[in-house]
Amino acid sequence: MSDTLDLSSAIFAKTELGQQEIQSRALGLAPLVRRILVLADGKKSGGELAAFLPSADDIQSVLQQLLSQGCLEAQASSKPASVAASRSADPLVAVAPAGDETAPAGDIPGLVPAAKRSAKDNEMARNFMINSINAIIGQQMRITLIQNISDAKTTEALRTVYLDWEASMSDHGMGKKRLPELKEKLFKVL
Repeated sequence: MSDTLDLSSAIFAKTELGQQEIQSRALGLAPLVRRILVLADGKKSGGELAAFLPSADDIQSVLQQLLSQGCLEAQASSKPASVAASRSADPLVAVAPAGDETAPAGDIPGLVPAAKRSAKDNEMARNFMINSINAIIGQQMRITLIQNISDAKTTEALRTVYLDWEASMSDHGMGKKRLPELKEKLFKVL
């Protein structure tokens, strides 16, 4: 079944058995496997779910296990056109200098207007925020924040969840120390 299925672009949803497993824990799934089962919502692709594992390489085996046990089903593939468009986008976008074009009221100071950000910029910002949390704070500590970042598909949504990301980093010793450097890198795409 999965020989022709691209697990990284397919969208995954829980089956009825998967829903039962969430409640009963009858299959005794490993914590990381269970995490992916819980997060599979019929909206996230395998590639998006990979952000919730220590190594993106692990997602293939986790998805295979959940598919073979009947807990997940592949619903569709994510949009290939957006992937092709994102590959051609320039990943290096400069932050607007002070005094230049300003962001709308209520936006984060020093950022270019949200309308000038591409889907590729949003993907890069989302990945940066998730990876920095996983690396500095740890995956188990901020799963709701990671979920909120993953669900933020627009620049405006990412900028809203950015405030929670910044607060979480500020509350962690290493995160607080590295926050200026991380913000500088993130602001290039946020």
